[in-house]
Amino acid sequence: MKERFRRFKDISVSERILNTVFLLTIGLGYLAGLANLYYTHQGLDGKAGLSIEDVVISYHGSNSQTRLGTAVKGIMKPNLRYASDQEVILEWISSGADEPGYIEKVAPILNRDCIICHTPSINPSLPDLTHYAGVAEVAHGGGATIPTLVRVSHIHLFGIAFILFFIGKIFLLCEINVYVKRIAVVIPFAAMLLDVVSWFITKSTPSFAYVVVISGALMGISMGMQIVLSVYQMWFFSRKNAGVNP
Repeated sequence: MKERFRRFKDISVSERILNTVFLLTIGLGYLAGLANLYYTHQGLDGKAGLSIEDVVISYHGSNSQTRLGTAVKGIMKPNLRYASDQEVILEWISSGADEPGYIEKVAPILNRDCIICHTPSINPSLPDLTHYAGVAEVAHGGGATIPTLVRVSHIHLFGIAFILFFIGKIFLLCEINVYVKRIAVVIPFAAMLLDVVSWFITKSTPSFAYVVVISGALMGISMGMQIVLSVYQMWFFSRKNAGVNP
């Protein structure tokens, strides 16, 4: 007897509603994540907008600019209570970004205006500005450290893997070619792994920043296509003469 596989036509309206609100919520969450990624990395090269150079500075570093210096002159400038605080931080960076100067001049500013967001428990993807070691990391031109990349990557892998798994489980209910389906569920996982690995490679090889962008885009596009196709087939797909594929 030939095994029969479940499809969207086999599930109840209640299950379709649950699947749909989950997929749409994940889609909105991903868009919010892209916005957060943009505001976290844009402007590091001293220019408005997100560029490849911003990605290079984030992971590899820059000989001419520091992430903290660029941030207080750009994206973080409106968060400083007093305009003079910018000069205090920039002067500290240019003088060597030593710990005594941090404790005396910079820590009070960052603790007052910045750590509400730059705390690992609140936003692990942002630089940790709660102590000198974290601030020194972005006050010099070396880019993200290996411990930081390890911390962010393990959170990234665990969290997104669960999301991709549940999206894929729903996507498997689509009525499309079985081989296309099998490839489609693997692509976002492969792109996610390539994305994370490319962070570490970019640390030493700045040209690999292009792979960071391409792999991240591939994961987002493939995940988005699964969401759109799943929602479409749940509610609008005509099942006349539709074949059943495992």
